[in-house]
Amino acid sequence: MPKATWNGVVIAESDSFESVEGNIYFPPSSIKKEYFTDSSHHTHCGWKGECSYFNVVVNGRENQNAAWYYPDPLPAAKNITGYVAFWKGVEVIK
Repeated sequence: MPKATWNGVVIAESDSFESVEGNIYFPPSSIKKEYFTDSSHHTHCGWKGECSYFNVVVNGRENQNAAWYYPDPLPAAKNITGYVAFWKGVEVIK
């Protein structure tokens, strides 16, 4: 079962996921919301659309913009609507 950990804590875990461009995207229901805060950071992908970010906060440590998702992706990426992926030191294990 894929899981994401940061600062020694599991922050997302699910048997159900999407894999896009080598990244595992976790369903929104699988993230432990107590470790996520909204970020004002946004980027744009030419085929996925507008990307939003979360900060990950565990045991008082904040990892800014360490999680990203597409709240309203372009048609080619509809399968990852709201799904969350990670970077910036968050370890994702399949």
